Amino acid sequence: MAAAGDGPWLDDAAGRLVRPFTVSNGRTRPSIALDLMSQVMATGVTPLGYLGPEHAQALDLCRAPVSVAEVAAQLKLPAVVTKVLLSDLVDCGALTTKPPAYHHTPTDRSLLEAVLDGLRRQL
Repeated sequence: MAAAGDGPWLDDAAGRLVRPFTVSNGRTRPSIALDLMSQVMATGVTPLGYLGPEHAQALDLCRAPVSVAEVAAQLKLPAVVTKVLLSDLVDCGALTTKPPAYHHTPTDRSLLEAVLDGLRRQL
C-alpha cells in the first residue's frame, strides 16, 4: 500500500518500488559536470517531449536556485541519479547551472573549526 502523498513509487513495507537507476534509464553519467554544491535554477523553458515524473519534480524544486545535493535529498534519489536527471533538464534548456561559489578552501582552518564547534554543540 502506498504511503499518503508518496504516489505509486513508494510502498510502506517495501520502500521504493522503482529502482533509482530505472529513473535515469540506467545511465550513471550526467552529460555535464555537476558538483553536489552546484546551483541549478529553472529557466522557464518548457522541455519538449516526455521526461518523466522525477524530471518534473526536479524542475519544480528548481524554481529558485538550489543545490544539486538539496534536489537529491528532496527527490530521495542517489546523487548520481539526480545529476543525470538535472543534466537532462540542462540539455533541453529547462535548467541553468552555475558552479558553487566557494568562499573558503576545503582545508581552511577557521571553516573546519566552525564545523567542529557546530558538531560539538549537537552532541
